[in-house]
This record gives sequence, structure tokens and C-alpha cells, in this order.
Amino acid sequence: MISYLTNITFEHGAVKTLGAEMDAFGMKRPLIITDKGLVAAGLIDTVRGVVPNDKAVTIFDGTPANPTEAAARQALAAYREGGCDGIVAVGGGSSMDLAKAVMLMVEHPGPLETYAMIKGGVPRITDRMPPLIAIPTTAGTGSEVGRGAVIVLESGVKTALVSPHLIPKRAICDPDLTLDLPAGLTAATGMDALTHCIETYLSPKINPPAEAIALDGVSRAVRHLERAVADGHDREARWNMMMASMKGAMAFQKGLGAVHSMSHPLGALPEPRLHHGTLNAVIMPTILRFNHSHVGDKYDTLRRVMELPSNADLPQVIAEMNARLKLPANLRAMGVTEAMIPIASEQAEFDHCTPTNPRPVDRAGFEELFAQAMG
Repeated sequence: MISYLTNITFEHGAVKTLGAEMDAFGMKRPLIITDKGLVAAGLIDTVRGVVPNDKAVTIFDGTPANPTEAAARQALAAYREGGCDGIVAVGGGSSMDLAKAVMLMVEHPGPLETYAMIKGGVPRITDRMPPLIAIPTTAGTGSEVGRGAVIVLESGVKTALVSPHLIPKRAICDPDLTLDLPAGLTAATGMDALTHCIETYLSPKINPPAEAIALDGVSRAVRHLERAVADGHDREARWNMMMASMKGAMAFQKGLGAVHSMSHPLGALPEPRLHHGTLNAVIMPTILRFNHSHVGDKYDTLRRVMELPSNADLPQVIAEMNARLKLPANLRAMGVTEAMIPIASEQAEFDHCTPTNPRPVDRAGFEELFAQAMG
């Protein structure tokens, strides 16, 4: 089944449509889920400024860098205390994924593990949910159009909740909201988008529309990410990076791969707190080398789309791009230690992204891949 079910407003200044979208759902008491950084930056004031005065807004700004079940429970309490009738997610993937978890928990009882994809929870997720409007403020995860939410469960395992019912009812994509995103975060989130597009394209599942979308996302990201990092107010670059991010999430219903299998357990660590997009960027060269023999002629297509010479070394190209973006050279530079590898390898083996990696990999294989990515 191939489906793209979200209504999307995508343009500079699109945030001004928020009030009309709320009215379309009869939303009078919205819960805005965001993080403290966006509150401090004034972006939540921008969003509140376009909300009609007849709306009673409740704000939850406790989204952690990697969304957790505990934070979802806290946000759910705010939803109930505010008598809310809908949710507006404002932020990066963390805020949007947390909002999806809260949307699920409003009418679905029990721990989130009950609904985890790896626990057979997909059919347990029904359409009994309040409406969710997603407003991204980064160009990375594309969660505003995605059917999944990645959450750190109470057990400490970082896993996915997946269902078409989790797709936000509306996505408002306004590149202007990313103009003041710091260069480092622009780089990390942008590499997240590029990883989504590349891993989706390499997934062995058959979905030609998703592959076409992913390849267009690759092209936009490689042409515009470094521009956006160099000049955050390059509106053309910001527009194209938000489009690349959205396309990555549209396409990754085809499945991701071992880059994400490895980044998920590391992202669940309480310390050090590791950014998902940065992890993906650092791990990707290792996995591109690993998968080389199992992707047919797809690397040739990627080289063409990325406007590279036919003999270009793709892993090295990504590593050099990371260096130009001033991202870490390896996992060790991010604070990962050898002691973390065994449990991360165990969790990676059973991660929901592992089955769609082009080349099969088990726990021992992941241990070797982690060792390579350590540098």
C-alpha cells in the first residue's frame, strides 16, 4: 500500500494559516507542545501571535532532546488540566514525536510499549485521537508528515510507534521559522534529512514513488545544506532544506536502515545526550561502506543525483561534507565509549529499522560497525 495522507501548507509565512486550521477542526483549547529553547527564542510568541484570541492556549515546553514516555505523561497531564481539544506541535522532531505520543495516549490506555511497532502494537492504534497540527521549526526529521514517533520508553529502549493514524492532520511548513536556527543545528538536522533520503532509497523494499521522492530530497539537500549553514537567512536554501526534510519523511515509509538502527540506542542514553541528526551524519559513512555490495547500481544513481564523478567514493564524500559542516569526525568525538557498544549492539539488532537495511546484520555485526564508527 502506498499512501500520502497529510494536508500540507508549504510556503514562506505559512504559520499565519494556523488559526484557520484550528477552526477547521473546531479546536478551541489547544495544547502547544514545544521546548524551552523555542520559548526563549521567541518563536512561540510568533505562533501565539497568529492564534485567534478566542482560543484558550495551554503550553507544554518540557520536550526533552530525545522525547520520553515520562515527558509524554507530563504533557498528557497538561492536556487534561487545560481541558484541551487538540494539539499543536511546534519544534523539531522531538516536539512533533512527543505530540504524537500524547495524541495517542489521550484515548489509548496503558504504557506506550503496548503500541510499539517491535511489540506488534501497530494494529492496536486506532483513529480515536484528538487532531494534531504540526509546525516544524527545523529541517530534519520531517515528522510533520510522518506516520511514526520515536520515543524512549520507560525501559530505556528507544523505539517507534507507527500508524497512519499518527500522521498529523495538518502540516504547516514555514521556512521562515528556520531562518535563525544556529549553524550547528542547521547542519545536524540537515544531515538527518539527507540520511532519511539516502537510507530510504537504499531500502530493498519496492516503492518507486518513495524512491523518486527520496532522490529529489537528496538532490535538494546536497545543493542547499551548506548554503543554509553558511547563511541562515538564505531563504531559498531554507525553503529547499525544509522541502528535503519533508520529502525524507514522505519517503521513509519504505523503511530506513542500519544508520538509524545504530543511532536510536545511542540517542536513548541519558548521558551523554546525543543529537539524532549528528549521530546519523557520523554513522552514515560506515554504513555506506558496509552496504556497498548489496545495493546493485543504486550508488551510481546517488552519484548522479549528487552531481559527483562516476568513481566518487560516497562514504568519503559524506565524511568530507560532515567535516565542512563542522560535525564530529566519529562517535568517540561525540563522547561514545567502548563500554556503551554491547548494549547498543543488542538494541540495534532488534531495532525496527534493521529489517530494511540492504545488507543483513546481526548483533556481532553491529559491534563491528560501532567499532568502525568510533574512529
